[in-house]
This record gives sequence, C-alpha cells and structure tokens, in this order.
Amino acid sequence: MNIILRAAIFLSLLILGRGGLCAQDAALKTNLLYDAALSPNLGVEFRVAPKWTLDVTGQLNLWKLSEGKQWRHWAAMPEARYWFCNAFNGHFIGAHVFGGQYNIGNVNLDFDFLGTDFSVLKDSRAQGWFVGAGLAYGYDWILSRHWTLEAEIGIGWAYTRYDRYPCAVCGRKLDDNRPHNYVGPTKAALNIVYAF
Repeated sequence: MNIILRAAIFLSLLILGRGGLCAQDAALKTNLLYDAALSPNLGVEFRVAPKWTLDVTGQLNLWKLSEGKQWRHWAAMPEARYWFCNAFNGHFIGAHVFGGQYNIGNVNLDFDFLGTDFSVLKDSRAQGWFVGAGLAYGYDWILSRHWTLEAEIGIGWAYTRYDRYPCAVCGRKLDDNRPHNYVGPTKAALNIVYAF
C-alpha cells in the first residue's frame, strides 16, 4: 500500500508542479464500475505530448463482508495512451501494466471464466499477489468544459501466485505459493473525469 501512496504523491506533485496548466492538461477520475462493486478507486492522468497521456489508477478495498466473507485487495495500473484526435477527446488506445495483492475468501462465485475456477472460493480463501499487462481501447465523451465520460475495455495477461486456506479465518494451508496464468479481459472502465 505504501507504493500506491508514494506513486500518488509523486504524480500529484509532478502535475501540480507543471507551471501554466491549461484546460485538459491533467485530470482526476473514478471508475464507476469499481465504485458500484464497493472497490474505491482514484485515477490521475496528464498530458505528456499533444496526443499522448499517462494514466495511473489505484484501488483499495479493505471491506470485511458479513458471514466471514472477505474481498480485500489493492491494485495499481499505469497506462500510456495514444489519442487519435487530441488528448482527452475521442478515441484512444493504451498499453497498461498492473499489480497488487489480494485476500479473498468464503464468497460464492460459482463459475469458471477462461480457465479460472472461481467456485473454489466458496469454501476456501486465497491470498497472494498478481502482475500483468494488456492493451486497451477507449472513447472519451466531452460533457462540459471540465467534465467528461470515458469508457474503456482492455485485454491482456495476468500472472498470480497465491496460498489457499480452508476458510476465511483458518491458518492451515491447502496450497502453497501456487502459480496461475490468465489471459482475457484485464480492464473494464466507465470513468467520470474532471479535467483541469
């Protein structure tokens, strides 16, 4: 978590330290899809060239749910974007990397998605870390001088290593340092954006 805080402070100082910011040189955003899933998130994006921006998004979820359920994680995702018109307007493509840690257990996700069996989390807990990379496409609609709505979808690869336990609070390991690869959607966003 310290790395997210340090990155946010560094990027904030970098953006605020750029003298003479004008409209649409920097933006703050939140992903409404993650917000709906009770996963607070915040992103910052700034222009680095007329058609290039750098977006950095972080999320932190420390919720303990009822009946011993856990859905805790933190993640960071920097992304370089190329805009086909001007930055913060219209179509863009991006390349992103991401990483984080998780502690998820006693949740009923009875499905298999692209080779990942989520049903094992019903009666056990997984705790580990992940990294990955992907490509994305998005579009930004200008709503007013400062407000925009941005939609984005990304696909890529993720690698994780995790320990699995028999229940949300038990300590005996069922699996130790187990690796898993995933290829598929890595990003879905519907961002509300405030541009400076």
